[in-house]
Amino acid sequence: MASKTTKGDAVTEPVWLTPGNVGAALKGLPLKAQAALRAAAHLPRGTLTITTPDRKIFKVGGRQHGPDAAIVLHNWNLPRRAFAGGTIGVAESYMDGDWDSPDVTTFLELFVVNEDVGEDLAGGSNWFINAAQRLRHWFNDNTRGRSRKNISAHYDLGNAFYREWLDPTMTYSSALFDETASDLESAQTAKYRALAKNIGITRGSRVLEIGCGWGGFAEYAARELGAHVTGLTISREQFDYATQRIEQAGLSGMAEIKFQDYRDETGKYDHVASIEMFEAVGEKYWPVFFGKVKDCLNPGGSAGMQIITINDRSFDRYRKRPDFIQRYVFPGGMLPTPEKLKSLGRDFGLDLYCENIFPQDYARTLAEWRERFWGSWDRLRHLGFDGRFKKLWEFYLFYCEAGFRSEYIDVRQVFYKS
Repeated sequence: MASKTTKGDAVTEPVWLTPGNVGAALKGLPLKAQAALRAAAHLPRGTLTITTPDRKIFKVGGRQHGPDAAIVLHNWNLPRRAFAGGTIGVAESYMDGDWDSPDVTTFLELFVVNEDVGEDLAGGSNWFINAAQRLRHWFNDNTRGRSRKNISAHYDLGNAFYREWLDPTMTYSSALFDETASDLESAQTAKYRALAKNIGITRGSRVLEIGCGWGGFAEYAARELGAHVTGLTISREQFDYATQRIEQAGLSGMAEIKFQDYRDETGKYDHVASIEMFEAVGEKYWPVFFGKVKDCLNPGGSAGMQIITINDRSFDRYRKRPDFIQRYVFPGGMLPTPEKLKSLGRDFGLDLYCENIFPQDYARTLAEWRERFWGSWDRLRHLGFDGRFKKLWEFYLFYCEAGFRSEYIDVRQVFYKS
């Protein structure tokens, strides 16, 4: 049934916008709003219902099946900010309360699957803003000192913050909802199990984990498999938590947590593991990372990594204009493409022998995190986080879920042999 709004005693019927009627229908609206709605009228996939600040309703839709989304504009700031700042402008506009949606994930997904229209709406032509964003991203380059600052910007919000809404394993990466998983906690364990199995970790294996987080995988590999694990982190909060975790589990003789940059590791290991750390390395340092993995592996050793990737066709556009995630959430980060992971392996004598791809599991993980985040907000507020911070994290979780649902980005476990 078509949406309607009531204004006084009058019922406003939605107006379907087409390239033929869009000029007359939008007459009198702000110029940026007209430009945005003209672009939206060319959506090839899905539908969008737009409620304007004066309670008019416009609908646009493509001929192909796609997301059915809606947006409510509280003022006309969104079109202007989207044209000026791309996804950063859209996010900041949401954080400032300029717009809302009954389903923000679906709204964002609509413009992911209609990538060219989304580009028109999100600052594709503003070279000055794009250049400024690239410059800011360049200043976040992951040198040793800058890496620690970039990681701290996200992971050192406090263990109490993450403890409130992560599952009991304190795992901040995609779960794997296989046939053994009944909830988020068991799905995180399933992820650990799959990674360890395909790497080939067994009792007595010497394992290096690059980016050990709060110690979940290190504890699993030491306790369940009898491996000797060295975990590296450059987050002080994670180091303190993971060290205490290993001690309390009685695994101090099996696992060691080091507050150290991966580039400074000199040991030799049977296996190397890394879970969603590569995304924070930065494109300039991808060869350095793979070179270090190769150097740390004994002959015949194996490495397994869980990595978020972006599709090959979108990479050039993505790398030229840093997005909301790189500005607000992971400074200095960059997603690789599947092909780049293969070529990096070849360059360093690491043969890719297996991969497992599960983007919809990440979409589900993010949806569960969002519900847990909302459910814990009263407690988080008392930790000192304000309403704008809440909107930032909401948008971050919505934004990522939309990417995985549409498979614009995916997550994969990749395995290499030395």
